[in-house]
Amino acid sequence: MIEIRSDVLLPSEREPIVLTTEDGFRLVGELALPMNGAPTATLITLHPLPTHGGFMDSHVFRKAANRLPEMANLAVLRFNTRGTESPHGRSEGRFEQGIGEAADLRAAVDFARSRNLPNLWLVGWSFGTELALKYGADQPVVGAILLAPPLHRATQEEVDSWSNNGKQLLVLVPEFDDYLIPDQAKARFASVEQAEVIGIDGAKHLWVGENATSRVLNEIVRLVNPTAYPLPKTWPDLVS
Repeated sequence: MIEIRSDVLLPSEREPIVLTTEDGFRLVGELALPMNGAPTATLITLHPLPTHGGFMDSHVFRKAANRLPEMANLAVLRFNTRGTESPHGRSEGRFEQGIGEAADLRAAVDFARSRNLPNLWLVGWSFGTELALKYGADQPVVGAILLAPPLHRATQEEVDSWSNNGKQLLVLVPEFDDYLIPDQAKARFASVEQAEVIGIDGAKHLWVGENATSRVLNEIVRLVNPTAYPLPKTWPDLVS
């Protein structure tokens, strides 16, 4: 058995991908799929603010891609928004303050649909939650999962647009977040009847530490593939 910890890498089919936006930019990314059979659901991840170190390899999303295809039968699509660079490469274009990035989100959803990936979910972290809230309400997704939303760019009207729109909304808020704490988040999302707002005790905006990461991944799996919840703390060693 292997212990599930920060650096664990479980088997998956990993494919470098390129997304092409409607305004002509090529975005680098990766699609991680279960080794055997079709995935149950698909996570389209939207990374934190690139001007503050956010990219597709930000640790929560990297760990999701490393673990969840095998442990929860999920597809995990990661990509760098326009102008963002990570160890996977640099996407064309430049950072556009969350405005031009609307086309990046649509390109990711279009790619997932072109590959017939099932049950699409947007999973945003920090800046990525703003993109999900602003541009995801009318997309063909099951719902959105928001990790530490700052609500700097997303207006209250854009939050309200999720009210009874037929899409699920899960909001995970660190107890010690730098921007929006749980009680404030519950007030800001009160207009969205179907929103589930959960405060995560002891956590901070960057979700540092295995306990915080594990809680986030478990909450994602609880919603998108409950048959795989809770995630185990160890996994069979598949290396021969």
